[in-house]
Amino acid sequence: MPIDITSDRPVFKQIADHYRDEITRGVLRAGAALPSESQMVKTFGVSGGTVRRALDLLRAEGLVVTEHGRGTRVRERGAVVRLASQRLTRANRAAGLGGFAADMRALGLDYKQEVLYLGNVPAPAEVSERLDVSAEAPVFARRRRMWGGGVPMQLADSYYPLDLVEGTPIVEEDAGPGGSYARLEERGHRLASFREELQARMPTEDEKKSLRLLPGVPVVSLIRTAIDTGGRAVEVFVSIVAADKHVFQYDFSAD
Repeated sequence: MPIDITSDRPVFKQIADHYRDEITRGVLRAGAALPSESQMVKTFGVSGGTVRRALDLLRAEGLVVTEHGRGTRVRERGAVVRLASQRLTRANRAAGLGGFAADMRALGLDYKQEVLYLGNVPAPAEVSERLDVSAEAPVFARRRRMWGGGVPMQLADSYYPLDLVEGTPIVEEDAGPGGSYARLEERGHRLASFREELQARMPTEDEKKSLRLLPGVPVVSLIRTAIDTGGRAVEVFVSIVAADKHVFQYDFSAD
């Protein structure tokens, strides 16, 4: 690829454009090695510093990774989870599957949840407004890290009004078959609807570490409110997932 020295686009970005295009078109597939820095210097007739800036840009975009002794390679993405609206169906709960378990089973992946915390906490602002409780009122929290195929897939925090969970398996490590939604319905809170809100952002340092994120990979924050047939919000679920490993799919009527 010749460098256009008359272009307003910096040379290092032109080099990054070249490899980004090859990765996007599949010329360079996952795991494929990029030329060494010295080879790129010869190919493009530029300095080593220019090549390193191009590679820094590709790494920041999450397209490539550099490992000692292996050079720079196209990043391998792993399994992609399709989070569809059907994952929350009553049929899955009747089969003893929570939403995450249903997703992992559909992919044929082993799954587990790692319980990080169980107990009462002051309601965070986004939780108190959705549960319609006063700011920092005590709510019960279940905080977990969900694993699929041996990889951490999401951070999952659930918050409940205290009166709905006291004396139920929801306050224990194992909420039982079908998860907490099944336990809520057993107590007479039949679920009528869910509202999900999504926001993409860059991860915090703790989120990077917990989800083992590579540089440049954003996360999606998903907040789901479960509402019973009486119109009461019975749970607020806050999940953090790697944006490059999840597809969100929603089917709804045109009416």
